[in-house]
Amino acid sequence: MLKTTPFHARTSLLCESHAWRRWAGYVVASSYELTHEREYHAIRSSAALFDVSPLYKYAVSGRDAARLLNRIATRNVERCSLGQVLYTCWCDGSGKVLDDGTIARLEEARFRMTSAEPNLRWLEDNAIGLEVDIADVSERVTALALQGPSARAILERAVETELGGLRYFRVMPCVLRGVPVEISRTGYTGDLGYEIWFDAQHALAVWDALIEVGTSFGIVPAGILALDIARIEAGLMLLDVDYISARKALIPGQKSSPYELDLAWIVDLKKDHFVGKQALAEEAARPPEWRFVGVEVDWDSLETLYDDVGLAPQLPHTAWRMSIPLYAGGAQAGYATSGGWSPVLKKYIALAHLRARWTAAGTALEMEITVEHERRRAAARVVKKPFFDPERKRA
Repeated sequence: MLKTTPFHARTSLLCESHAWRRWAGYVVASSYELTHEREYHAIRSSAALFDVSPLYKYAVSGRDAARLLNRIATRNVERCSLGQVLYTCWCDGSGKVLDDGTIARLEEARFRMTSAEPNLRWLEDNAIGLEVDIADVSERVTALALQGPSARAILERAVETELGGLRYFRVMPCVLRGVPVEISRTGYTGDLGYEIWFDAQHALAVWDALIEVGTSFGIVPAGILALDIARIEAGLMLLDVDYISARKALIPGQKSSPYELDLAWIVDLKKDHFVGKQALAEEAARPPEWRFVGVEVDWDSLETLYDDVGLAPQLPHTAWRMSIPLYAGGAQAGYATSGGWSPVLKKYIALAHLRARWTAAGTALEMEITVEHERRRAAARVVKKPFFDPERKRA
């Protein structure tokens, strides 16, 4: 049976569209209004409030907490400073990605790990022989993401604390209208944003406070459809859409390494042994076979395909999640996994896996487009990710 999040008493009343979707066993809003447009634009022009409760959350503490997390993560967790948040992935013994998420160092020997899928057993299996306590706090700890240019101003009024000193990917404890919270400067939109973590029993009080303070700033509750467009613009991948967990892959070709997912920057081969290190070291020593890249579809080419049949260009109303072939030099060069129209960039963009020989920025491609039930090809090119990267995100 599907569960509801701690904010459901508010989100269910606000969801005029009655459009819900599943996320980790919970129901969350696809969009609150009949279309997601205003929710998306709030991310880029004011502030959007997301219920991100369904994330899996694990409390890892004890003398060997850092050692355990360092054993599974590709980042060097032992070098993680107090109040720092690391984005990382973890791999199987063959160096293929199982999941990705964050690790926050809340105290010297206390961490919070988040993930898209259940990872309790993986943590416990790797904790043998270590002095560490692992707790699944997914239901006890809840979270909201406040994202957009006005996010800082709203939060500062709610917590009565200056947040200008909270650096990108850092976390700090605060009190929000009497509720103890932890605020991290993180998010999944590629914009200025924060995530607020706290005990689920205070869910409605925190939601109400943020809406009350944020109303004059144009705050808008936002759903998954708006988030999907924003995360594509930010070049952020999604498990089960842009890559398949090595746990779920049916054949070797469905698995991906961090190098193939453009995550070489989060692989630290200089640290002590971690799961998959040997395989990743061997892969790092040879040319890659695949890369995860950004693709931009040429507008004139797209317009011509529709003009040939007497139609104006038909743009996807929401971000799509499917495998779409990409070609170069007459051969299939790879495939796109998610994409759509970027309202802020006024461009048709996609995230894609390409064979390494075609991954240089500017490489000419063709993307398969279905026009009036016929498969055609529109001109495209490889571009650098992220597509959208405002200075305010890190400033």
